[in-house]
Amino acid sequence: MNREQAIEYLRSNHRGVLATLKQNGRPQLSNISYLYDTDDRVKVSLTADRVKTRNIKRDPRVSMLVVGDNWYQYLVVEGTGTILEDNPLAELRHVYEGITGAPHPNWQEYDEAMVRDRRVVLSIEIEKMYPLED
Repeated sequence: MNREQAIEYLRSNHRGVLATLKQNGRPQLSNISYLYDTDDRVKVSLTADRVKTRNIKRDPRVSMLVVGDNWYQYLVVEGTGTILEDNPLAELRHVYEGITGAPHPNWQEYDEAMVRDRRVVLSIEIEKMYPLED
């Protein structure tokens, strides 16, 4: 897979496994839904008080595995994660629409749930993807 194919693969899939680093150095894995965004970043909705969020704040190195319908075709994204916490509602809405392909049926209800759940956005700056052909 070349870089263009990798980007298209990221765009056409929205499920992955996010790996962050625990304090002891072992990976902490979480199933996530993600959006490959127009700014060449991967965006994920997280809850502010979860372990993966704390891990990223302590050590921003993250990896994400994306597996599509074909088990043998996959992509790994490595990068640096930034937690977007200040007024995240607009970005959370953007991530939701990008993943689902449609607006939420009730944005007020959605916003209330995001605030209640203390949702934030993880933005991953992509540094490496593999497997890619040379």
